[in-house]
Amino acid sequence: MDIGIFIILSLLVLLITLLMLEPISIDLIALSIPVILVILGRWTQVTPEEAISGFSSSATITILAMFIISTGVERSGIVQKLGDKIVKVTQKNEYKQLILIILISGIIAGLINNTPVVALFIPMVIGIANRSKVSPSKFLIPLSYAAMMGGMLTLIGTSSNIVANDILVRQLGRGFSMFEFTHLGLIVLLTGTIYLITMGYKLLPPRLSPQTELAQEFNLDEYLTEMIIKEDSPLKGMTVEEALEQFDFEIDVIEIIRGKERFFQPLQNKILQEEDHLIIRTNQKNLLKLIQGHRMKINPKRDITQDELEKKEEEQKLVELVIPHGSFLEEQTLNDVNFLERYNTSVLAIRKGKELEHSDIGNIVLRAGDVLLLTAGPKTLKRLRKNRNFIISNDIYTSDYRPSKMITSIGILGTVILLATLNILPIYIAALGGVIAMVVSGCLKSKEVYQAVNWDVIFLLSGLLPLGIAMDKTGTAEYVASQILKLEVYLPPLLILMLFYIITVSFANLMGNNVSVILMIPIAIDAARQLALNPVAFALVVTFAASSAYLTPVGYQTNLMVYGPGGYKFRDFMITGAPLQLIMTIIVPFFISILWGL
Repeated sequence: MDIGIFIILSLLVLLITLLMLEPISIDLIALSIPVILVILGRWTQVTPEEAISGFSSSATITILAMFIISTGVERSGIVQKLGDKIVKVTQKNEYKQLILIILISGIIAGLINNTPVVALFIPMVIGIANRSKVSPSKFLIPLSYAAMMGGMLTLIGTSSNIVANDILVRQLGRGFSMFEFTHLGLIVLLTGTIYLITMGYKLLPPRLSPQTELAQEFNLDEYLTEMIIKEDSPLKGMTVEEALEQFDFEIDVIEIIRGKERFFQPLQNKILQEEDHLIIRTNQKNLLKLIQGHRMKINPKRDITQDELEKKEEEQKLVELVIPHGSFLEEQTLNDVNFLERYNTSVLAIRKGKELEHSDIGNIVLRAGDVLLLTAGPKTLKRLRKNRNFIISNDIYTSDYRPSKMITSIGILGTVILLATLNILPIYIAALGGVIAMVVSGCLKSKEVYQAVNWDVIFLLSGLLPLGIAMDKTGTAEYVASQILKLEVYLPPLLILMLFYIITVSFANLMGNNVSVILMIPIAIDAARQLALNPVAFALVVTFAASSAYLTPVGYQTNLMVYGPGGYKFRDFMITGAPLQLIMTIIVPFFISILWGL
């Protein structure tokens, strides 16, 4: 092992550690890689031009364009319309519903990016489950897995497919065609469907009860109380903001009731009066302090229910807000981003998987998959619905869709696919043309183009793609492949293919699909060369494994998106995903060896 290989291996270990621990954001970690590669250029052999080549890579450009095209199709309302069909066709048969949820979301995910498919289906699936009196937890993990499997139907189904194609072109001079692995993707999707409606369905726990009021689901009865300001209360005449400054404990004012009037957020400048009824969020210990030290009393006549918090005349609603991967709220607290004032809302509770948080809400560090329960008026709801940093999991909303553009948007997507399939244009040029067509045709507004892109993914790819160049130039990929191939004496080629599937899927469950593809495809191709086997088969097994992270909620974006709304525990993914992971470890390499040959 020379010093160049040692440095790249050390950098890989450091990268994997940082990606798992996330001391800083993933995109910043990725952007540091080109800098390090150039600083150590004497040994990494990476030039400054090569270090920034990820930004101009055909993979990066294609993925960026497909994010935008996918949003154009999504805005037409086609996904919503197909979801509505599920309800009409299946009535209340939970097995029919599950089959259609899996197949429809899977097939759509093969044509547009699978992340927005899951975002659109979450509120719909929860609504279907509640109407059928089935726990939403029984449907949401299958939805995520279906989108992952469906992403393997075409080259554009998921970003890691496009990255794999880019690496393959660079190393072998040929890439994947648009539908090269569609037949294998269908085998995976059908196998996964059979598993999810049989064994998988039985393994999934009913974490959340169907049709439970949100106030009950989040145990608000223990933390919401109606207090009345007495005649001699020192708070009388103060604004809400001034009153809150008097307390040395946590308390939030959610609503003020004054006679027949009701006041919601923003409440900071509202002056408190005698006999005002305040609905507050705090614990039992702090209630005693309010009664004894601030001359308030509890109204014992009424429990705080969801009906109390949602008043038709004010159009106030209780809303479940999911934080998706890439949201600006990730790794932040509500206080850090001034969330309550920015959106004129009150956050009543936070759910992290199955765990509920009611105390010190403003200072809790938020992660992707967390669910916030908040109150929202019509203006706040409108802003939240339009913001791609959030998913409203209990709200199906259609007024922002453009059904008149449905045929146009699908036509643009179809044209992009056709041009790339027939090799009339390179896929990245066809996709850029599709972006222009989406805006010119009115399927997307200009400002929506920038909002459509998941910039975390773009920066991640731009930063990490040069690492693959360094692995090639220093011989690191060849060295790692030769170490793995010491098992050749004991394993036939098919089992070595399975071994690469296992290694890649292990990385994917910890770090995600794109990182796994970038790290593993160069090694897999070198291993195939050393064994004089088909390198395309080895590249394919890595590509499929990278999008098969069924064991953890952090392995794939869609898993994180359903984690909070399903009320899951971390182990639910392990228990449900382990048999499916084992099945795919056998099926995918076997069919690759049959269909592409070793």
